Amino acid sequence: MRKIFPLLFLAIAPLLTGAEITKLSNCVLIPSEWADGDSFSVRLPDGKVQTIRLYGADCIEIHLQGDDSNARRLRDQRRYFGIDDILTAKTFGEAAKAETCKQLSKPFTVYTSFADGRGDGRFSRIYGFVETADGKNLSEWLVTQGLARAFGVVRQLPSGIAGNEWKAQLADLELTAARSGRGAWGETDWEKLPKIRKEARDEIAEIEAAKGHLKADPAHAIDTNTAARDQLMTIPSIGEKTADAIIGARPYKMIQDLLRVEGIGPVSFKKIEPFLIIKTP
Repeated sequence: MRKIFPLLFLAIAPLLTGAEITKLSNCVLIPSEWADGDSFSVRLPDGKVQTIRLYGADCIEIHLQGDDSNARRLRDQRRYFGIDDILTAKTFGEAAKAETCKQLSKPFTVYTSFADGRGDGRFSRIYGFVETADGKNLSEWLVTQGLARAFGVVRQLPSGIAGNEWKAQLADLELTAARSGRGAWGETDWEKLPKIRKEARDEIAEIEAAKGHLKADPAHAIDTNTAARDQLMTIPSIGEKTADAIIGARPYKMIQDLLRVEGIGPVSFKKIEPFLIIKTP
């Protein structure tokens, strides 16, 4: 029997503000080669096609084309689950996609405020909650099955449950999945997991130190309200968790509004301010 250690951390950035949620019934999944378990195309009731990025759940990457950002994410996800072999980890990304397709084989409901959910600036997508035909919250289901980590942007649920409370609920679901060895957690090497995660933290610190040597260049400042996650992560002192928090707290009226974001204090704000602007409509 594997020894189960206490679950280490939950990296979810709560959405502090946001527009009103819109309910879209009778949505249909559009099977796509590029899709994965947490990001996929749907046909909305009005016939328009939109890419949905789930709140609160992060499935293992399976598409590694283009730059190496997805490959780095796959490596980080492997470490999060404590899996030694990266190809083994990738199979659970494929399993997550298959499970999402299965759960969305019948018309489903999307709840969204149309908040920009781009991770990669090349592609357009919006954040949303997805309720399956039999009433499951898809994010919760994937975490429960061990096919996603509880990670990413969250906000208040359509039912009115606060984002921070849902964050805690997802943490409990992840812990239960880990304890039961479901999905990717069945491949976790619990003895090696602390070392594997320390490697990830050390690497992040090294990258941050390297980025800290960059000089602010106003000519390349990016729009705080529209920048994709990967764009934000090129800025010194901004890792994935902080990038998600910045996205979650949009929109911003002035650059100083970033000081209300979890994880950004006066010191870190001074470091990132030269790289960011607020564009007026």
